[in-house]
Amino acid sequence: MRTLGLGFLAAITISAPGSAETRLLDWSDLHGWANDDHAQALEVFLETCGDLSDGDWPAICAVAHKIGEPRTFFEAFFRPVLIRDGEAPLFTGYYEPELVGSRQSSDRFQFPLYRRPDDIPEGTPWLTREEIESSGILADRGLEIVWLEDPVEKFFLQVQGSGRIRLHEGGSIRVGYGGKNGHPYRSVGVELVRRGEFEEHQVSANTIRNWVRGNPGSGPQLLWHNPSYVFFREVSQVPADKGPLGAMNRSITAGRTVAVDPEFVPLGAPVWIEKEGRSPLRRLMVAQDTGAAIKGAQRADIFYGTGEDAGDIAGMIRDRGRMVVLLPVSAALELTDGK
Repeated sequence: MRTLGLGFLAAITISAPGSAETRLLDWSDLHGWANDDHAQALEVFLETCGDLSDGDWPAICAVAHKIGEPRTFFEAFFRPVLIRDGEAPLFTGYYEPELVGSRQSSDRFQFPLYRRPDDIPEGTPWLTREEIESSGILADRGLEIVWLEDPVEKFFLQVQGSGRIRLHEGGSIRVGYGGKNGHPYRSVGVELVRRGEFEEHQVSANTIRNWVRGNPGSGPQLLWHNPSYVFFREVSQVPADKGPLGAMNRSITAGRTVAVDPEFVPLGAPVWIEKEGRSPLRRLMVAQDTGAAIKGAQRADIFYGTGEDAGDIAGMIRDRGRMVVLLPVSAALELTDGK
């Protein structure tokens, strides 16, 4: 987790794949800008702006707490910047799963969520998903937080990074990202397409669920195609009416939080989203999260909320469009040379 203010200018030069193209836009270039609910976007911006400590961000955040007209605030203190890296734009969706689990293992609840072991070496890949699950190396070490019913749901919970667990014995807990094994994320959906099981447009979260469950022999092994393994921590102190914690360790908001690649977009920055597809969006959101698969200047993952309905919507999102970053005026002019 990190926040990037003016220092992210160097990150674009050093870390971006290829050379990033930046262009300063006018507010009139943002399609639908005048029709958005800027007050709602400002409320979400205030959730995390107090954690931004570089450049002009602290002063802007202080003004944001006192501003009377939200749209005027954004137009006065920011400039829209389009950042491209040569890769095609891609918008997807994510959500907070809500599952049934138990504090005790049983024939029904066999699949544990683990805390991160203290003896995993820092900065170097550890065991793969296959090695962890086939060896049982984490069992009986007191690392279990809760047991789930279904290995596929456990897999998707690890992909999403957070979730709510309704306990079989009563009550509920929330879990959040607690670390990983150091291996890169690999898409099992892409692997199914490579194997010829489906066409690209047919693949969704439900497609993967049904295929794994319908292939009890090879299905679980498909999940091992993704070597990345996520550990969890209990975060039940987050109020039930708030969203899960994002990469900034603050609650995120359905329909207003987006996960981005922080090599291009500062965490905490407002971003204007123009998503196409069957459910077009023209909305001001806030970059408050990241993801292992979210890489690139025009790659974004929109948070759709909690539970099965949100998951159904999020799982169908795979659209084109564009994302425009709102940067403090001085940073925007420096990055684009005023052009």
